[in-house]
Amino acid sequence: MKIRYFAWMKRTVGVPEEIVEPPPDVRTVGELVAWLRSRSAGHAEALAEGAAFGAAVDQRTAPFDAPIAGAKEIAFFPPFTGG
Repeated sequence: MKIRYFAWMKRTVGVPEEIVEPPPDVRTVGELVAWLRSRSAGHAEALAEGAAFGAAVDQRTAPFDAPIAGAKEIAFFPPFTGG
């Protein structure tokens, strides 16, 4: 699955995107976040518990309890506003 990072998150992680194969027990966006934190200090900082960021599963915003089974792309992005 492709993981994409936007804005300051990609600078903190060190890459704009990566291909990962999470373990089978990683079933939701939140579990994916927890697993990704263990990949590097940059991941841990960008995806820190309590940090403000959102997620999208296959280009649709998703809550952290959303399932990731069959997803091709998960994206993480800082808060944004519209107007």
